[in-house]
Amino acid sequence: MKKKILVGGLHHESDTFNPIITNKDDIWVKRGNQLINEIGQDSCSGIVKTLLDNDFEVVSTLIARAVPNGVWDKNYYLELKDELISKVREEKNLSAICLSLHGSMRVEGIGEAEGDILESIREIYPDILIVSSLDMHATVTDKMIKYCDAFVGYKCAPHTDTFETGVHAANIVIESLQKGVKPTMSAVHIPFLVAGEQSETSVEPMKSLIDNLREEEKNNDDIFALSYLLGFPWADTKENGVTSLVVTKADERKARDKAMELANIFWNRREDFCFYNETRMPKDALEKSLESVNNGIYPVVISDSGDNPTAGSSSDVTNFLKLILENDEIKKMKPSLIYQSFYDKEVVNLFINKPISTALNIKLGAKYDRFKSESLNVSAKLLSKVKNFQDAENTNLILLDIEGVNVIVSDKHIGCYDPNIIRALGVEVEKRKIIVVKLGYLEPEIRSIAKRSMMALTTGSSDELFERLPYKKLKRPIYPLDKDFEPDLYYI
Repeated sequence: MKKKILVGGLHHESDTFNPIITNKDDIWVKRGNQLINEIGQDSCSGIVKTLLDNDFEVVSTLIARAVPNGVWDKNYYLELKDELISKVREEKNLSAICLSLHGSMRVEGIGEAEGDILESIREIYPDILIVSSLDMHATVTDKMIKYCDAFVGYKCAPHTDTFETGVHAANIVIESLQKGVKPTMSAVHIPFLVAGEQSETSVEPMKSLIDNLREEEKNNDDIFALSYLLGFPWADTKENGVTSLVVTKADERKARDKAMELANIFWNRREDFCFYNETRMPKDALEKSLESVNNGIYPVVISDSGDNPTAGSSSDVTNFLKLILENDEIKKMKPSLIYQSFYDKEVVNLFINKPISTALNIKLGAKYDRFKSESLNVSAKLLSKVKNFQDAENTNLILLDIEGVNVIVSDKHIGCYDPNIIRALGVEVEKRKIIVVKLGYLEPEIRSIAKRSMMALTTGSSDELFERLPYKKLKRPIYPLDKDFEPDLYYI
């Protein structure tokens, strides 16, 4: 008789500085056989395929995801959680549970989602083996460690190893069951905030830090998994920070010693983290971009990093666009600067059923986050439109000309890393001289287009200058907000 492994999870990066409540319309859910029949490149797919390939019976529940955004709506979270937990409760003779969780998901009025889910599962199955994959930007909490047997995090940023991490999590389950070995986990909190834009794994110091983890996993038979989980800096939580996490087949002392060793290694590299791509203040970024264009070096891609929806910002902060519209040289540029994109359902609804070339006076942006900028009163002309664009969660897209600047607007909160959104609107993106994206580090799809790229340190809910963010719950001291202190490297 095949051993039964229950699979599922909820997966979200929640920005507490973003006032948007992530609700049912923002969240997509796969249920039941969809998890088995629709194998993709995500961690849940890696779990499912590995278990099936090793002749286990997969009990598939649900996987719910959304583009990073504000905290989740409490009622819809509880509805999905109840659906998941009900499936856990009704299944008998489970051998293990293998989940795909993020680690930095927050819920309105509840707080951390992962610890809440794991605690509820443990009430039903106090002794069952529970293993989960995590995003590299997970924020590890007491509850997560208490109620789960093993975590393994992504080792690549950008996250190109999500499927492989699911495979890793499933293999921990398989080996534990086949050999009768119970994983031993230990985690150490490191008081350090770091953004993804300072911690890509193709460059130092993360490259050698991650290489060290991989080498030890490969050569030490006692180790199931080693992870550096970097936390999520755009969440004001007391647990925020970096975690060194160890899962071994050995005794607790060895796991604890290794976790503390890795924590000290990481802490001692703290001053090596920096913005390694070209990084400038907003006005300077525009000036240098124009200089580059005038020297024949383009396309130039500028990241509007403070309002990055893939880091959970609202994608409707207007400050950088306002600065662009004050620059006459940019407004006269041919072909026009193109800006991807603004989340503004109201503006999309004004244009989506109108003929091309329709011109309207509109208020653009600051419809959701009204604290960090103001709506811009502009005259806009419709250049093109796409209804229900499948590659961006069936969003409606419009391309507007605003005073000589081309601006994409969507009616859903979507990521801005994919140049196919620009192409779908009839634009030959490679021929544009300046491309602005609401993004931080450039994903491979847009990086390949750029002849020069730079990150503008703009404002928003994903502000890269942490000192500008209104932290209230964050435990201090913490680097780099605080510099001269002895670190409290403590076990979680």
